[in-house]
Amino acid sequence: MPAHDALSFLVAWTVAPFRTGSVTPSSSSLAALMTRDIGPETGPVLELGPGTGPFTRALLSRGVREEDLTLIESDPDFAALLKRRFPAARIFEMDAVSLRHLSLFHRPVVGAAVSGLPFRLISPRKTLAILEGVFANLRPGGALYQFTYGRRCPFDQSLLDRLDLEVTRVGHTFRNFPPATVYRLARIKTPGTYDWRFA
Repeated sequence: MPAHDALSFLVAWTVAPFRTGSVTPSSSSLAALMTRDIGPETGPVLELGPGTGPFTRALLSRGVREEDLTLIESDPDFAALLKRRFPAARIFEMDAVSLRHLSLFHRPVVGAAVSGLPFRLISPRKTLAILEGVFANLRPGGALYQFTYGRRCPFDQSLLDRLDLEVTRVGHTFRNFPPATVYRLARIKTPGTYDWRFA
């Protein structure tokens, strides 16, 4: 991780701690855990709150094409940095809450979403709007990957029930400051969504 990335993150956290959520960028270990189930076959990938781009770099190393990346970043300095580093990616300087009202894709084509947003610091109302926006863009079978520094999933069960989402623990890494756990969120399969030929 470049030293200036750490400094950029510290400055952003100092200015807006509830928006940035951490004093340091995510480690390569956490980035590897967040992206381990994603590859070129995933197709378009949506990333929320990429910051300086550690997950973005990990996605590229997994074989995801840069032009298949859509990055949503609200911090103008980070957004400008991302545009320089990943010129072929689609980069939107905006709040992820706006995903619910914008048509970034002509239909649900995103194979996976990766989030660096500090949902423990985001209100339930905004969290609901963000998740609705993400899953409106995910195709069937797509999933959202989210990390947290806490001991449990950052989403309340009542919210997951409301959106018909199920959560799976992907793994944990101590090689991050602070240590982090990764979760996978996906739509619950109802009887009508199963293909019984392959059940």
